[in-house]
Amino acid sequence: MKKKTIVSMLIGLLVCSGAWAVTVPAFDFVKPAGTPQEVSLTLQLVFLMTILSLGPAFLIMMTSFTRIAVVLSFLKQALGTRDIPPPQLVVGLALFLTAFIMMPVWEKINTQALQPFMSREITQETAFERAAEPLRDFMLRQTREKDIALFVRMTDKPRPNSPQEVPTSILIPAFVISELKTSFIIGFVLYVPFLVIDMVVASILMSMGMMMLPPVLVSLPFKLVLFVLVDGWYLVVQSLVESFR
Repeated sequence: MKKKTIVSMLIGLLVCSGAWAVTVPAFDFVKPAGTPQEVSLTLQLVFLMTILSLGPAFLIMMTSFTRIAVVLSFLKQALGTRDIPPPQLVVGLALFLTAFIMMPVWEKINTQALQPFMSREITQETAFERAAEPLRDFMLRQTREKDIALFVRMTDKPRPNSPQEVPTSILIPAFVISELKTSFIIGFVLYVPFLVIDMVVASILMSMGMMMLPPVLVSLPFKLVLFVLVDGWYLVVQSLVESFR
């Protein structure tokens, strides 16, 4: 009873003193631009936010992430371990390998474009042009001519006389399908030894009349032993990194 009385007295004091009224703040930071400089700054901010929102797409489409992620996914399916390693771990490993492989490209972009732009030695347009050159060189080295020719034919544009004349709008999709083809070839090579183990185990189980026992369940330990004995992670990562050189 005493506690209820004290609470009622406190509520009454707050109401009487006017402290119960809550002031809601108003935000008025959006206003019309008064000068061309303010308009330019607004457009630059919108452009920057657009680039940041498209960052994951750029990371997937214009770097080595596609090949690494697809190959690691094929490896999980070939081993038959389902969710081991977890998808988050596979994506994290793909991201770190991508950063390792793309480090020379990032260093060139930083030296040729970012640092001069931060020092106000070049304009924004020149910085974008210089930043695109190392990335284009990387994609051109990994892209097949047949894939570039496919998109050139579909756009009805004149045939480029040199790799430097290939438009970026054609180079990016050609690079993506080239990476997918390469990753599927590597995935097929990874599948072969594990498929042989599955076939051998299935044949032995059938000859023993144990057809109700899933062959995948029995072959999994043998595949894991083989993968550990040959140091599979070392070989896979080494092959992936060297495939970009």
